[in-house]
Amino acid sequence: MSLLLDAIRTEGRVADGLLKVDRFLNHRVDPEVLAEVGEGIGAIVGDWDADLLLTAEASGIAPALATSLATGLPSIYAKKFVGPGKRRSFGREVSSPTKGFEYRVEVARHLIEPGQRVAVVDDFLSGGRTAVALVEIAREAGAEVVGGAFVVEKAWMPGRGRMEAIGCTARSLVTVASIEHGEVVFADA
Repeated sequence: MSLLLDAIRTEGRVADGLLKVDRFLNHRVDPEVLAEVGEGIGAIVGDWDADLLLTAEASGIAPALATSLATGLPSIYAKKFVGPGKRRSFGREVSSPTKGFEYRVEVARHLIEPGQRVAVVDDFLSGGRTAVALVEIAREAGAEVVGGAFVVEKAWMPGRGRMEAIGCTARSLVTVASIEHGEVVFADA
């Protein structure tokens, strides 16, 4: 993950205690970094024998699409809605501490089939609320969730513990141990 690590070190920035990767991963997208992400996450989900990728709108779309291109697996993104609605979908409410509001993620009922082996893919594993919601949606649809694969994990946050608490494996390409004095400290560096 040399391109990804280099991008985090040179293009990543810390603002309000959060690692921002919007210059290369989830707002402006660097195609070389994204290709490396797709190969890396593709290797993870390949170990799990997944046959479908599930992510959330909007930041998860680029990593999931790159993984789809690297593996040939289809991907679905759960759409975000704010406010009530009557749709034929599987959905969950998600509270976002970074955004400061609650929203709903939904997947149309006909897109996930019972028995499919689903891998959750997202840009960050932090609080774990979105990842858990995606796991619950897939399980409600009758799918088997084989694990969650993330580009960056914030190790000091409860995301991994929340995934493990619902019996779901979590793996990430890069683990950030902490942010100290505005600098990113990597777990394996």
